[in-house]
Amino acid sequence: MKIGAHVSIAGGVENAPGNAAEIGCEVLQMFTRPPMGGQGKKLTKEDGDVFRSAMREHGIERAYIHAPYYINLASREKAVRGNSARIIREELERGSILGCTAVMFHPGSAKDVGEEKGLALVIETIDKAMDGYCGNCQLLIEISAGAGATMGDLFEEVAAMLKGAKRGRDIGVCFDTQHAFASGYDLRDAKAVDETVKRFDEVIGLQRLVMSHLNDSKVPFHDRKDRHEHIGDGFIGKKGIKAFVQHPKLQHLDLILETPHDDKIRADVAFLKRARG
Repeated sequence: MKIGAHVSIAGGVENAPGNAAEIGCEVLQMFTRPPMGGQGKKLTKEDGDVFRSAMREHGIERAYIHAPYYINLASREKAVRGNSARIIREELERGSILGCTAVMFHPGSAKDVGEEKGLALVIETIDKAMDGYCGNCQLLIEISAGAGATMGDLFEEVAAMLKGAKRGRDIGVCFDTQHAFASGYDLRDAKAVDETVKRFDEVIGLQRLVMSHLNDSKVPFHDRKDRHEHIGDGFIGKKGIKAFVQHPKLQHLDLILETPHDDKIRADVAFLKRARG
């Protein structure tokens, strides 16, 4: 288990490892393009060499990429779905150039088509993104917070995506503590964490769980909103976060903080390291 955070790539992706090391990270997460829209810089083999050199220099063991927020694999608009598939594929290829471990994505919203059709569209779009892909950066479905008609807030939906996709066996899962908590999976103490982990294993399988976003929640349990908070300042609390970090079946995970990037982020990193022991 290694601890990290989402960090800035301002000035170029090669700056991410230094930014991560500066706040005490052992692994990192980043965007490789503007998350709300716009093209990212084309990455070359030389860019990959420079990035990997920076990773070694700053002692960062693994890097993850978060796909942009604006993709929607469940959109009723074919053009939106096609663009979403293209962007996911590009991020996988970019991750392979940089030597990143995985790319995680939010499946999107089915508000215009309904959940049943939305699930079918998500699977169809995943298949399009993965068709012919032979890189070494893995695709991860991220657990969603459940606002509106967001797809992937229930373990059963994520399991259906993995089962339905043609290359589902190649795809993993990114757990997000705040998203799961907001979707109705309790994490406030050791008993609740254990019950949620067991439910995940029953429905999806812990062998599919690659990494986790480790965030406290600004909103109460089952409030269905995506609102991250610093560790101990939210409704999950330090007791629950510590129980998650120490759960014996989660020790293979990298933990990535997505808490507000202010002066408290160092304290969040330090708390997770202490909890890990």
